[in-house]
Amino acid sequence: MTDDTGTDDGPIDRRATMRRRAFLALGSGLAAGTALSGAVGGASTRDRPNRQETTTGNETAGPQRTTVEDRPEGVYVQPFLESMSMQGTAEVGDYAVALLYTVPHVFWTVTGSDRSRQPLSPDASAHVMAQVWDPETDTVLPEAGLSIEITRDGELVSEEVIYPMLSQRMGFHYGGNFTLDGDGTYGVRVSVGGLQIPRTGAFEGRFGEPATAELELTFTEATRSEIRIREIDQAGERGALRPMEMEALPLGRAPAPEELPGSVVGTAESGDARFAVSRVPADEAGRFTDGEPYLLASARTPYNDLVLPMMGVEAAVTRDGETAFEGRLERTLDPEAGYHYGAAVPGLAAGDTVALSVSTPPQVARHQGYETAFLDMPEMELTV
Repeated sequence: MTDDTGTDDGPIDRRATMRRRAFLALGSGLAAGTALSGAVGGASTRDRPNRQETTTGNETAGPQRTTVEDRPEGVYVQPFLESMSMQGTAEVGDYAVALLYTVPHVFWTVTGSDRSRQPLSPDASAHVMAQVWDPETDTVLPEAGLSIEITRDGELVSEEVIYPMLSQRMGFHYGGNFTLDGDGTYGVRVSVGGLQIPRTGAFEGRFGEPATAELELTFTEATRSEIRIREIDQAGERGALRPMEMEALPLGRAPAPEELPGSVVGTAESGDARFAVSRVPADEAGRFTDGEPYLLASARTPYNDLVLPMMGVEAAVTRDGETAFEGRLERTLDPEAGYHYGAAVPGLAAGDTVALSVSTPPQVARHQGYETAFLDMPEMELTV
């Protein structure tokens, strides 16, 4: 693995009432997950206790470039906590879209198993983020393919495909650092390409068409002063900041294991990722398969159960010493199971051995705290 390479159709009417620049306050976000040891148990990771963290009290309004020395290989508490400025939401086509920004960020991109550090340009003005979700169920939509066009007074300022990303505060989202042309109000077109992965149940036939949301971004001294940074004393310790909570913006959490369809086979861990595995019997698997049982693997982060998308996951099922199934688990979106990996497995039954392997780690950019996790992912084994 290469490590840290690289160089330094219209909005709805209620958009106006939902638009607010209120920043996400620091207060309740100051919590880190308690460090865990040993294998993952049968309980949902969100049932694990959190500990309230203390901070230095060093609060600033400028870009945060703090790094962690001797960072662990796995999820760790990021060195700072930042607030964010919500710029607006809109509904267009099948989608709800939100636009936010915060201070510019260092982040890491992943291509295959190679990780590359994307340095912070001195010209960067803001880390601009977008989220897209199903407005009926609040399900966050990975793999939707987002691009942003920023204009000012009718002139193009920037146009980019933005990265699918993972952060401790927002979970899965889309974002990138942008250089803006001074203070003022900018027009922002957020274009959604649409999902190409299978959708099941009530999601079948939805989220496949492109759509564009029209929003605005106000970049002034007043809005920038709302964004605060606080350094974290526990930076580098095993754990994670508690994700933000905001009424207008859903968070991409994986379902608790007991909420998954079928019967939970067990949970397993690989590269700090947690997998909850379920067997959906043939008589309940109609939306997934054509008369066969369904093997379902739901991947999430430790501590906060944030969904881990865009992996290559394969399974081998052994029965009575013989290979009964060997193949890929398809990335799939379902209203009940959420974003998961699954496949029809003929005759899947109690006593079968399931070996899960990750051929491609999550192809998402990572903010600090996640950049060393979810890369080296050993095989896992469970018994049905």
